[in-house]
Amino acid sequence: MSNVVQFAVAPRARSREACIPALLGAFAQSRRAIDDVFWLKENAELLNLLAVTGREVAPEALEPLAGFYENAAERLAFFPQYYRFILSIALDMETLGWRGRVAEELCAMAARSGLAQAELSDLQRAEARRLLSQRRFADDVDAGLDDRLRAFMRRPETFAVPNKKAAYELTHIAFYLSDYGTRDPNLDAAAIDSLHFAGAVAYLEGNSDLLAEVSIALRYSGVACPQPWVEFLTVSRHEFHISEGQGRFAQDSYHDYLVCQWEAALSGQALFDSAMPHLPNRFEKRRSGAVSPLREISEVLFLMDANARGTKASRHRRLTETLSFHAKDRLEKLEAALPTRFGRFFDLFARGESAGASVEVFA
Repeated sequence: MSNVVQFAVAPRARSREACIPALLGAFAQSRRAIDDVFWLKENAELLNLLAVTGREVAPEALEPLAGFYENAAERLAFFPQYYRFILSIALDMETLGWRGRVAEELCAMAARSGLAQAELSDLQRAEARRLLSQRRFADDVDAGLDDRLRAFMRRPETFAVPNKKAAYELTHIAFYLSDYGTRDPNLDAAAIDSLHFAGAVAYLEGNSDLLAEVSIALRYSGVACPQPWVEFLTVSRHEFHISEGQGRFAQDSYHDYLVCQWEAALSGQALFDSAMPHLPNRFEKRRSGAVSPLREISEVLFLMDANARGTKASRHRRLTETLSFHAKDRLEKLEAALPTRFGRFFDLFARGESAGASVEVFA
């Protein structure tokens, strides 16, 4: 018979061991040009994820970064404003097994030039201290830094309203104080409340990127993550579509993908999904198109008059009557997740009597 039906055979799934070289190759060689500052940022983030999760990386998988490593001192001399990225890449390459001592030379250059002292942000000073301390060059970065970082964390009110910049700074402070889970960050109850409040806002928004960072920070602080957040992040990890794509990309969901994988690794799951193309260049996340519960709840609260907003019974009644099933369900799950913290969180979030009357709506 001449009529032969041929069935397309799906390509074999890439092994998890092969995913790491594929990601390193894509980030180093095809997503962005090496002279783009976002190349530095993306490669520093991927390498840091591999280093702090203790992944085994074959030396040949780091080959795409070899040219950068060899010329890192020249880059640092010409681009001192990017010293944290450059140090981070070199330090993590050596942590992952790349042979060389370039990172020590880079740390010495940064210390001699006083680059950490030129930082205005305490968060950036904390990152610089962590990087330089890996080669014992951070003794004099800032003696009072930890006190100021902890003071920032001890104000839960900051994190009970949508403020992504503050929330991401909060999580990174926890990363640096714990040295990515290698020591106790000694956070007090107010700082732990702050992490929970930042996570609550992220959960209401459906922001898996921020919620994953909060969950990681809690784990590094020795605190279990609320189960609804764990379930939400588990679902989120299956919403990414990774493709080879074409050309350079201004923006995609690569960071969201990385931190969700990082959180999964800390909870004992596999770091990377095995279904990955040869050149994983583009990271997209499926979005439902529905209004986020955060926006919906914020709009209802914004439209309440000050008296109704200041009365818990009035707030509860108006929300119950007005919210969609999706938003009400998310809010109820949050309340169950934070049984001892929800009352204070929601009073601050709703700008009730104890929080004053100022209200803003954020998407």
